Amino acid sequence: MKVNGHSRLVLISLCIAAVTASPVGAQKSKAPGVTDTEIKVGQTMPYSGPASAWGTVGRAELAYFKMINEQGGINGRKINLISVDDAFSPPKTVEQTRRLIEQEGVSIIFGSLGPGNLAVREYLNDRHIPQIFVLAPTETYNDPQHFPWTIGLQPTFYLEGKIHARYILAHKPEAKIAILYQNDQIAKEAATGMKDGLGEKARKLIVKEVSYEGSDPTIDSQLVILKGSGADVFYNISTPKFAAQAIRKVSEMGWKPLHFLSYGSQSISAVLEPAGLANATGIISAQFGKDPTDPRWMDDPNTKEFLAWLQKYYPGGKASDIFIGAGWAFAQPLVYVLKQCGNDLSRENIMRQTANLHNVAMSWLLPGVTLNTSPTDYQPIKEMRETRFNGKTWELLDESN
Repeated sequence: MKVNGHSRLVLISLCIAAVTASPVGAQKSKAPGVTDTEIKVGQTMPYSGPASAWGTVGRAELAYFKMINEQGGINGRKINLISVDDAFSPPKTVEQTRRLIEQEGVSIIFGSLGPGNLAVREYLNDRHIPQIFVLAPTETYNDPQHFPWTIGLQPTFYLEGKIHARYILAHKPEAKIAILYQNDQIAKEAATGMKDGLGEKARKLIVKEVSYEGSDPTIDSQLVILKGSGADVFYNISTPKFAAQAIRKVSEMGWKPLHFLSYGSQSISAVLEPAGLANATGIISAQFGKDPTDPRWMDDPNTKEFLAWLQKYYPGGKASDIFIGAGWAFAQPLVYVLKQCGNDLSRENIMRQTANLHNVAMSWLLPGVTLNTSPTDYQPIKEMRETRFNGKTWELLDESN
């Protein structure tokens, strides 16, 4: 298990065949990186750079697989996750992914986080290498027709934007909405989701949109512009570092909008505490998984299992750090898929099992939420619920709230 390294990559053009066209039959086979004792898996994570808070997800996944390996692994095989730093930079993702495939010899790419996934998608699909459970909440990875070897996991930011729009229409129909987003495709999808959710009212209700670059030192000037628009609703589509800055700056300016926060930045310990819990109180976000700090899940088996794992395998970690909880959760679908593969650990079968999830229940998902995929639908999680920060934890909202 490693978190380092460098390599080079030249992207090549797309030339792929559908997964379903690759016969596997009854023959048992193994992908490169799979032996009788090991399954070698590759991943890129932002352990440094502007989104380094998300690197916690990778560290937690490493800790989760350590537990699985100590319990005997998957059908006697240990999961060897080689998780390397790409600094949230697509060119670096390209370098590191090529290294994982061509030097480390991993069987698949699993759970990589960030915009660099797009930069390596053609490379992986051309070689029929599974790029599974990508951690980038975008509609882009639900495209089995053109990229049958790439599949996401999380609900999309587009869906989140539509959910928040529905809340606004129900509870603040005369809102004046200001939107802040990082200048990238995924964040723009959240803004589009809100616009589509507002429908014909979007043009009237949205009074200002401002973007920022991930390399910007601060977003103070953008927030001054947004406040000056007269908005009384603020949709904060920011990565953790800038989300914390925005929450703090909004308070410092005396601006008191109804504040919606992108779910990728709702960590209490990594975002809300640095921003000031008092400043964050009342913020609304969205959830699809159980928050172990929510009193309603205190006696839930998942919470008990998570807290026991946290104490043993992630010492010093806080249950309030949602990125640790995300790593704990997001590692589990891979374990499920590998178990479903049985002794056929060919890349074709790994992809086939990933693309055929039917009402798969995971203990960390909210009640009623399951994983569902098919050869024509690569969006595993399609549901979310609104949640509000009460100063200590996130509380799920009823339809009347």
